Amino acid sequence: MERTIADQLLARQGDRKAGLRTRERTWSWDEVVQESAARAAIAREFRADGPFHIGVLLENVPEHIFWLGGAALAGATIAGINPTHRGADLEAQVRHVDCQLIITDRTGWDRLAGLDIGVPPERFLLVDEPGYGELVTAHAEPPHAHDGVDESALFLLLFTSGTTGTSKAARCTQGRLTRLGYATGEKYGVTADDVCYCCMPLFHGNALMALWAPALAAGCTVCLTPKFSASRFIDDVRYFGITYFTYVGKSIAYLLATPERDDDGDNTLTHAFGTEASPEDQAEFARRFDCVLQEGYGSSEGSGHVRNDPDAPPDSLGKPSSEAVAVVDPDTLGTCPPARLDEYGRLRNPGEAIGEIVDKAAAARFEGYYKNETADAQRVRNGWYWTGDLGYLDERGFLYFAGRQGDWIRVDGENFSALLVERVLRRHPDVVLAAAFAVPDPRTGDRAMAAVELRGGAEFDPVEFAGFLSAQPDLGIKAVPRFLRVSTGLPTTGSDKLRKNVLRERAWRCADRVYWWTGRGGPDYSLMSDEDKSALEAEFAAHGRQRVLPADS
Repeated sequence: MERTIADQLLARQGDRKAGLRTRERTWSWDEVVQESAARAAIAREFRADGPFHIGVLLENVPEHIFWLGGAALAGATIAGINPTHRGADLEAQVRHVDCQLIITDRTGWDRLAGLDIGVPPERFLLVDEPGYGELVTAHAEPPHAHDGVDESALFLLLFTSGTTGTSKAARCTQGRLTRLGYATGEKYGVTADDVCYCCMPLFHGNALMALWAPALAAGCTVCLTPKFSASRFIDDVRYFGITYFTYVGKSIAYLLATPERDDDGDNTLTHAFGTEASPEDQAEFARRFDCVLQEGYGSSEGSGHVRNDPDAPPDSLGKPSSEAVAVVDPDTLGTCPPARLDEYGRLRNPGEAIGEIVDKAAAARFEGYYKNETADAQRVRNGWYWTGDLGYLDERGFLYFAGRQGDWIRVDGENFSALLVERVLRRHPDVVLAAAFAVPDPRTGDRAMAAVELRGGAEFDPVEFAGFLSAQPDLGIKAVPRFLRVSTGLPTTGSDKLRKNVLRERAWRCADRVYWWTGRGGPDYSLMSDEDKSALEAEFAAHGRQRVLPADS
């Protein structure tokens, strides 16, 4: 078994099986290795003093794959740059990871123009410029791993999604990614016969750790599309003969929002891996597309905390991989009591059962963040690895995901999980996406707010929606959103996750319609006017809480 990404690539020399496909061309695995070797030679020529870090600002195009391979052979580190970021945020992220070479295209060049990222213009390579092809040809060489390439070689700097806070650059060595590729492929059934569809962005851990690395380990085919498209998805599946893909919950919601056709199940899909698709969406996807969605649990920073179990309930992640994985109260460090579930699997004691998922034996395996000791210290405390995720265990020991650490909402002394509220909101037939989060109360504490994205053509009826929420038996009165933001397009990260931090920061100060409920009893929503917003904010001033007001839009 190969121990580095470079070893895995070199093992593919001479392999004539399709390794990479686009709509325009197919490369054998042997050709992928040759292309990677040329990029490795270019990288070594451009190497300067300091960290051997290469920034890649590209969509899912073949050059992105070739530079991943080239960096592995050269002993360089790839820092995937999020193409959806702009301005000061983009400048800070790129500068933070100390790139000495940027691989991009004309679009990326324009996006970075004028930003102080610490990379001079002569250290940009534009893959769509005249002369780039000649540069690659001139650097063709026999594939080999350069000095210093071993399991400990830093291979990836993966920016976390930044859905609930500031994005951080997680470190991933060649050894860890290699082990993940083998383990993920075995766990989720990725074999040499699979045809994998890479529709999630290659700068993010989802595509790299759950698709590219397992495909490289198994020697199966990777098919690229520049970016995820719900309308193009099933056509690409049929064109390439896709059997496996990876996803996030939002992409599944968008796929299910497309008009259903009688022949949706007429495709080659067999299985997929992803996170945060609701149990209802998992069941509906299987019915409509005849494909099993396999929900997993992990992150760019760590994985392996959960093992599959054939007896797991549909909305469970499985069972902890060892006794070291637990759900604890972060204040007391005590283990949370088991969840009480009703006959429908709904959580009845969230306040006591939900805690943070920790792995008491994984601190040594955590590879850390780049130049961020504060974030490292948040992950490793008391000698344990803290995932930053909420969860709960039922009485049979099955683990359930309950959202990110920032998804814990407390209203009038009652705690509840934003994820569980979102699952209720997603049951409404017109809601494609939903996010729940805390916003400040003018007197003390927080109130619950939610943002919903409606399917195309749907009209929001506040009376009907209030009635829908009142009819949900697993939605406690404290968890019913006091504010509802209604949108046709909520802000997302480059990895297609809702940007809850932005939603929370803006709260009711946004361009979308916001409905609110001010009375007692059941929800009764009315459209929030500018005068209503001013009156509400005057209450904050009256109670000396202007400091907690949301940011201006």
